[in-house]
Amino acid sequence: MDGEELTEQETALYDRQIRVWGVDAQRRLSKSHVLVSGLNGTAVEFCKNIILAGVGSLTLNDDRLVSDELLSANFLVDQNISSEKPLAELCCDSLKDFNPMVRVLVQKGDLSSFGVDFFEKFDAVVVSCCSLKAKKLINEKCRKSSKRVAFYAVDCRDSCGEIFVDLQDYIYSKKKVDEMEECRLQYPSFEEAIAVPWKSLPRRLSKLYFAMRVIEIFESQNGRNPGQTSAADLPVVLNLRKELCETQSLSESQVPDTLVERLLAGTREFPPVCAIIGGILGQEVIKAISGKGDPLKNFFYFDAMDGKGVIEDLSPENK
Repeated sequence: MDGEELTEQETALYDRQIRVWGVDAQRRLSKSHVLVSGLNGTAVEFCKNIILAGVGSLTLNDDRLVSDELLSANFLVDQNISSEKPLAELCCDSLKDFNPMVRVLVQKGDLSSFGVDFFEKFDAVVVSCCSLKAKKLINEKCRKSSKRVAFYAVDCRDSCGEIFVDLQDYIYSKKKVDEMEECRLQYPSFEEAIAVPWKSLPRRLSKLYFAMRVIEIFESQNGRNPGQTSAADLPVVLNLRKELCETQSLSESQVPDTLVERLLAGTREFPPVCAIIGGILGQEVIKAISGKGDPLKNFFYFDAMDGKGVIEDLSPENK
């Protein structure tokens, strides 16, 4: 990568961006390879942003067929379409029009079944609509790669969003006064982060963190795919919340009934929230690839009810 320069065409197309983050950052971005699995509304917002920014290639993974629910926040696919093509192929056709300089590819199959060598081909892996088991497994395979592969998990339920980031052992540059300063951050895996005992977490931690974990565990225990919930599940989920809070020595008030009900019933994404979360995720991936700017560590939460975005650093060493 270090020996490859931008072409004249790339320099002309990305001129405005180069003026913002520099030619070196754009060069790294233009030679990078990103994988996105699970093409819900938030993920396609991210895909649009990262393609316009000028990544080298974007690989899409989503074998699901089109349904009304999948199209509720997906602006890439015609709402009136009826096709036997997988969602990834339909999105691929649309995304190619955003930037002809970016190669957009489709990878079929279950990512959980792919080996470490598959993930080594990418600089960043983003998963959405992903089960608890799959998140842990894919994140672990990224960490076993011979090179650093950035891992992101993103979820949106109703008007709430969550981003998880794992950049492993990450070194980046940060401007301080008139010179660049080298910084280093150590990230835990998704499995390590969520294993931190609840009672040792900060008292003012976002309630969304706990609510997301409760629903994630409920889906895992009941063999549900992400988002396959409804308000009818509330009594069972509240009992699970009680058990988890007792085990973790946490007050149930940290996981409010109203919040849990919203996340269970609001299985469809709220497009404005998709745009916000997808935009933030795009910025974070650009930072990770370019090595410039303070990256997010390691959870981000947004709730449209109060309009607040919160960063939470949940690492074993912080407990």
